[in-house]
Amino acid sequence: MTEEKYIPFPKISRLSRDIIITEKIDGTNSCVFIGEDGEFKTGSRTRWITPESDNAGFCKWAHEHKEELMQLGAGYHFGEWWGQGIQRNYGLKEKRFSLFNVSRWSDPETRPTCCGVVPTLYVGMFDTAVIQDVLDDLAKDGSRATPGFMNPEGIVIFHTASGELFKKTIKDDEKPKGQVLADLN
Repeated sequence: MTEEKYIPFPKISRLSRDIIITEKIDGTNSCVFIGEDGEFKTGSRTRWITPESDNAGFCKWAHEHKEELMQLGAGYHFGEWWGQGIQRNYGLKEKRFSLFNVSRWSDPETRPTCCGVVPTLYVGMFDTAVIQDVLDDLAKDGSRATPGFMNPEGIVIFHTASGELFKKTIKDDEKPKGQVLADLN
């Protein structure tokens, strides 16, 4: 008889804890990686990118701003690369990089000037009514990332106790992404 390794049941996070709601910007997920030894790499949501195999020009931009981006320090720094020529465009004539970690990078004094941060829309206790109100306000008032742009995508909810991210889109939230894309064709 072989002895099976015991797998403990995972700890369950309490739902009634703080959340942070940010605007979900419709661009392309991007990453700046800085190693402890100063190594500098760029990535998309699923792979490392290079100038020869770029993602909407993010790698080229990041290398042009490498000295400034090194101020982020060691680690993975995820954000959205968005604007001109990417997804919704947001009426911009340029591309922007907005970091996701609002807890760390909201203060403009602590982040490189070439980086923005996704707009924080709510910080407080988890409440489905509040989540819906924030989404409704975004739909009615437009993007906070680009004021005046009236077709924002939705929101991201970060549940601080579990460390999990959830998204809600303004349109077609109940449909899987593949079905939404198929409906467009």
